[in-house]
Amino acid sequence: MRDGPLMDDAALPEAHASAPISRLVAEVAAQCPGERVTLGEMAEAFGDRAFGLLILMLCLPGLLPGMASVFGTPMLILGVQMGLGFRMPRLPRFIARQSLKRTDLLRLSSGSSKWMNRIERWVRPRPGPFTTPHADKVVGWLTAYAALMLILPGPGTNGPPAFGTIVMALGVVENDSKVVGVGMVLTILGNIFATAVLGALFWFGMEALHYIW
Repeated sequence: MRDGPLMDDAALPEAHASAPISRLVAEVAAQCPGERVTLGEMAEAFGDRAFGLLILMLCLPGLLPGMASVFGTPMLILGVQMGLGFRMPRLPRFIARQSLKRTDLLRLSSGSSKWMNRIERWVRPRPGPFTTPHADKVVGWLTAYAALMLILPGPGTNGPPAFGTIVMALGVVENDSKVVGVGMVLTILGNIFATAVLGALFWFGMEALHYIW
């Protein structure tokens, strides 16, 4: 997953390997001149960082009420591919055609994004046991499970898995073993919480049906 091709500028791979997220997003927005940038274009532009960045960008809006199922499905597909050891995302056409406003990408990379600047000061390239190909597969399956929690309806079940997945994705993007490890723990805890809530709802529902009938 670490050595895929990038878009037109052949000299960018080494720079991208250590570029902060905001700079890379700005470069992609500059390379895609249309008003909207599709997920397919981003997957090609992000190269070996495509999985982490796409999961990150899908997970953030997935926290919004009513939007989790929309963004959860592409996350699920990306997570399964990553878990199976794909080196680059292979997006189905209906997902590759989904797009984000170019202005939103630029806003994300601008100096006004204070939260991004804070994160980038903390997250940095730190190779280790959680940045290996085997660890990437674990990240993928945890992401796929978290995506299921986003898709399935339940009160308060979106936030905890999504937060852990965001941390994992940031670590994957910056090749930061420490952050990936923290994100794994947070995602596991979030998934356990969401599973418990959904399990309790299912049990109460079955009990209510049994009582009625």
